[in-house]
Amino acid sequence: MIAEIIPEAYDALGRQVARPFDHRRGFHPSFPMGRYVSQPLTVKCTSIRDIRIFLASCEYVSDKELFGKEDYWQPPEEFEKNKKGDCEDFSLWTWRQLLSLGYDARFVAGRCGLYGRGHAWVEYFQDGKCYVVEPLRSRIAGTMPRLSTIRYVPKLSVSWDGKGLKYFSHKKPASRLSARLLLPLLLDYLVFWAYFWLLNFYRLPGYGWKALRRSVIRRELWFQRQRRGAH
Repeated sequence: MIAEIIPEAYDALGRQVARPFDHRRGFHPSFPMGRYVSQPLTVKCTSIRDIRIFLASCEYVSDKELFGKEDYWQPPEEFEKNKKGDCEDFSLWTWRQLLSLGYDARFVAGRCGLYGRGHAWVEYFQDGKCYVVEPLRSRIAGTMPRLSTIRYVPKLSVSWDGKGLKYFSHKKPASRLSARLLLPLLLDYLVFWAYFWLLNFYRLPGYGWKALRRSVIRRELWFQRQRRGAH
């Protein structure tokens, strides 16, 4: 769920900006961002472990399935009642809980994975280091190998200091990881996943079914958008 970033491959701080929302960047909250930090929460977490336990009880469901909308950002107090949602919903709630615990945390929107799909996650700073928090992987482990963070490319982030919001624009680092740095990270990555699948081999059929179901749903939604566009 949590991994320390590799500074050479992840722009953690970004550059503060005044106007973060525009169609080109694709950062579209359903409410003003202040709405997501202003309402009290029912679930009170006292540690990151508590956050992980709650998230592990929640289910990933697309906005189209849950609300009949292409995109809807649930306020955190709504998400903890439904215990269902997509990456923005998981991340906004996690961000709120980390803020409540006193962490210097940000909600982050950007791209993730081989094909650069839109995604949301959380980052926080501690002792001069930055950590990526992936709420959707709460069931896998409390920590992730550092190499996992190269999949994440932040574009915009939001911080809250208890008084006001600040917005930041991020860019993809131009430098590449050297072989000297990459090799030990790769070894750590392979050991982590080998150990994980050794312990969870019996769950493979269930994971495969969920992945197939999500793939079919995404394909159906894509065809629906294509048909609407044709008309």
